[in-house]
Amino acid sequence: QVQLVESGGGLVQAGDSLRLSCAASGRTFSNYHMGWFRQAPGKEREFVAAISRTGGGTYYANSVKGRFTISRDNAKNTVYLQMNSLKPEDTAVYYCAANQRAALIVIPNQFDYWGQGTQVTVSS
Repeated sequence: QVQLVESGGGLVQAGDSLRLSCAASGRTFSNYHMGWFRQAPGKEREFVAAISRTGGGTYYANSVKGRFTISRDNAKNTVYLQMNSLKPEDTAVYYCAANQRAALIVIPNQFDYWGQGTQVTVSS
């Protein structure tokens, strides 16, 4: 069991940067693969980025590759998503998620715990 709380969302203009944080409670944070997903109105929740337990492996959706960076600090029980060069199409609710399975598979059904989400809105 782990509880996740996202923060850092807001309203920005295209081209701006934003950093999201996900604070995890519990004593087993380092046992979880972590991921970021997003969901826009009327659309399915989609994968954004993921990071392995120790941070040695990172994975990104093609739509954000080169612009977003996922990282984690296990000592602080926190995972981050640095978002640069934001586009209006990045507008969505962003969710932090934890995956306790042995393999890291970046689809929503493979993640066991979810935060409440934080809104990111990018205007033109």
